Amino acid sequence: MQVVSKTYSAAERAYREIKERILSGNLPGGELVSENEMAGELGTSRTPVREAFLRLETEGWMRLYPKRGALVVPVPSHEAEHVIHARYIVETGAVDALTRVARAGLIPRLRESLARQRELADAGDLDEFAIVDADFHREYVVAADNPLLTGFYDSLRERQRRMNSVALQRGDTNTDRIIAQHTRITNLIEAADAAGFSETLAEHLTQVHGVTLRGL
Repeated sequence: MQVVSKTYSAAERAYREIKERILSGNLPGGELVSENEMAGELGTSRTPVREAFLRLETEGWMRLYPKRGALVVPVPSHEAEHVIHARYIVETGAVDALTRVARAGLIPRLRESLARQRELADAGDLDEFAIVDADFHREYVVAADNPLLTGFYDSLRERQRRMNSVALQRGDTNTDRIIAQHTRITNLIEAADAAGFSETLAEHLTQVHGVTLRGL
């Protein structure tokens, strides 16, 4: 039982580490990774890496090619559009549903997030910035106090985080502009300006991810 437990633990660690590299953009879409190469980087045998690859293939993050390795699946253009459209619908709906009390409690958390974003941008920590970016938007979804909306939004989180990381690491996304847009979003929520928020959010999402939202 002890050997099985150790094997499972090693496979779980390999899975988490490789998936983190994919979500952070450190393993970019289109890259072919061998079991031997990854096992060497992680300091483990090939077996846990093979199990991790199989699990990641099942989740759609990798595509396995026998005797060649595992291909990191790029973000399909249609998926990016679908995720952004879903986010827009959930985020605007959440802001529309905010009560005065919920809004008052939300604004300090958004301001705190803005300060943290500025710190990370100044430090050049794009990986952590991508996480805090995603958390910023989640704050006002949670504040709407609708567990169904929050649950659906969280189901998009990993894809959203990877898209944020890819956008930032392309080098054509300006963190100063993102923070400025987040600041405007915060001000519009505080002012209960739902129409202004919707317009600004659409502009923000399309600029960051280079995706056109149809019908908006």
